[in-house]
Amino acid sequence: MVNIIKYRYLYISIAIVSLVLFTLILIFWAKNYGIDMTWGTQSEYSYSGNIELAELAIGLEEKKDIFNAENKDMINGLSVYQVSGESKIVVEIGYTQHEDEKTLETLKTSFQSLVTSFLQEKNETFVLYKYTNIGKSFWDYIKKTAFITLALALVGIAVYVWFAFYGIALWIPALSFALVVLFTQFLDVIVASGLYVFSGYFYSELKIDTFFITALLTILGYSINNTVVVFDRIRENIKHYIKTKKLDEIINISITETMRRSIYTSLTLLFVLITIYFFGPETLKWFMLVMIYWVVFWTFSSICIAGSVLYEINKDQELKIYEKKIVRDEDKIVV
Repeated sequence: MVNIIKYRYLYISIAIVSLVLFTLILIFWAKNYGIDMTWGTQSEYSYSGNIELAELAIGLEEKKDIFNAENKDMINGLSVYQVSGESKIVVEIGYTQHEDEKTLETLKTSFQSLVTSFLQEKNETFVLYKYTNIGKSFWDYIKKTAFITLALALVGIAVYVWFAFYGIALWIPALSFALVVLFTQFLDVIVASGLYVFSGYFYSELKIDTFFITALLTILGYSINNTVVVFDRIRENIKHYIKTKKLDEIINISITETMRRSIYTSLTLLFVLITIYFFGPETLKWFMLVMIYWVVFWTFSSICIAGSVLYEINKDQELKIYEKKIVRDEDKIVV
């Protein structure tokens, strides 16, 4: 039997340090925003024949540097990638927010013409197939709804857990289960986000965009899985061992019984994510990276942190089982 509770202060310390560290990274670290977060553009070009993608990327970077020198660093990001399985490339350009939206739109059009001209110089078969221009209203909408959606998801899951575990025992209230789930889920999101932003400092391809927001919502949907399995086992073992074992022993037994299942579930998911990361579509690559970071930490938090925090909250509570109230015939009021 593993003794998670024995080292609970170590696990809780790791959780607190991780929460503080990655929160600071998210607040102060330089971030690479995608086009949907920076009023940017996305251009899809079709072509025939062969191209050198690396050469095109270098050439477009040079065009960007010249354009920035003339327009006060208006472009804050440029990426070029191949559409998987097709003779198409995508050019994504992020722009610094400008007080005058009309001026910004003029600059977008100007640089878009430079991109098209450059590509056609390299290969005359390049044709602009699709063009997407993200305006201020879309960015404001994303920013507003992202925070609201994440907050509602966290609160909704906590309420669900509170309802599901209500009435287990007098000394371990359902609210403590809900609070632990809320804490571990928030921690998972912060750590995965922080690792992604930190990695973006070294790899400019890692953008904070709508795929990133989707990954966070997916994390919330899955994060509860392992934790609830462990908590459900604790609930069942409370009924079985309440007269013979203490809370720390019950939690350790429950974690031991569910550990193999938790690790196998995480490894299975991790194998799928890694496969998609290396062999899947380019557009999903960084979405998968957020998920990979999360799976690694999620496994640790559901096994080591959740049970440790639950014990620390309830270790001094009196051990009693809820007793159903028996209504006798003489207690009934007849009208």
